[in-house]
Amino acid sequence: MSEPPIRYAALPSPVGPLYAAAGPHGLLRLHFGRGTRLSAFARSLPGPSTHVEPSDDPTLAPLAEELEHYFAGEPDPFTVHLDLRAGTPFRKRVWRALRRIPFGHTVAYGGLARRVGAPQGARAVGQAVGANPIAIVVPCHRVIRASGELGGFGGGLPIKRWLLSHEAALPTPC
Repeated sequence: MSEPPIRYAALPSPVGPLYAAAGPHGLLRLHFGRGTRLSAFARSLPGPSTHVEPSDDPTLAPLAEELEHYFAGEPDPFTVHLDLRAGTPFRKRVWRALRRIPFGHTVAYGGLARRVGAPQGARAVGQAVGANPIAIVVPCHRVIRASGELGGFGGGLPIKRWLLSHEAALPTPC
């Protein structure tokens, strides 16, 4: 029996469309859609894929709702199941550590490297952060350079700046 298709959708957000893809094991990808067509995003997915409306999908519908809550100012509302099986063990460790960075806070690449047990691995951590397949939910935007500069970001620095400002403007949970 073949694997069920990966389902994908475009979700609206204040930073432009977000492209989401989910399979039978959970959310696979969440990417910023600016400058990319949804059809190109679909072609980048592994295996057969099908376009759905978020209300028709058991992973994408809750994700759309959780993103609405996030953009409305509710800190870290994400509970959707993630499918991170494509990552190496090291990348998965980094992605789990990203999810533990508190809402409204940032950490430097070197600090994140220490958190994952690789104190000399800031570059490797940077590569893992850059390979993060699930933006916002796995908050790679919260990682900055030791100097306080933003560093790179797959969605572009204006979006990273916007996300950090959005979180900083809201009360942080106790």
